[in-house]
Amino acid sequence: MSRKALDHFDRHRQTRFWHLEAGGLLFARFDGARTIVDLATGPRPTDRRGRCSYRPDRMAEQREIDENHATGLHFVGTWHTHPEDRPSPSPVDMASIADIFRRSRHALNGFAMVIVGRDPGPEGMYVGLWDGAVIHKLAEGPIEDDPVADQTRPGSS
Repeated sequence: MSRKALDHFDRHRQTRFWHLEAGGLLFARFDGARTIVDLATGPRPTDRRGRCSYRPDRMAEQREIDENHATGLHFVGTWHTHPEDRPSPSPVDMASIADIFRRSRHALNGFAMVIVGRDPGPEGMYVGLWDGAVIHKLAEGPIEDDPVADQTRPGSS
């Protein structure tokens, strides 16, 4: 995970009651067997955001996927915030990542789902991989600037 992506998450943590949920897409480059998330996008002005809800502008997301794919970055998952200290996926989150995985054209074994909570650092972040059937929690310890334990294979989005 790049420092730039981690800093992007930190800027959108819901640390105040008036902060709205935020989210976006994750883009990565492949280095052998490693997947390195280089870019986190969003939120966009056209997203619908509430204290406990986030509905992305799907057309804007597709434009981001097309633009970043042209530069060699592959769409590998999504991120969003939760107004809780240590987040975990909700049923809506699970349905959303399953739908995105099913509807996307890709050669990946799974899509990443990052949920950013209020606690700073790795304790306040959920990192999982949806494999098309279940979510696998990936991060328990510190998340480094370089790859989080990742089980995806190189492919395209």
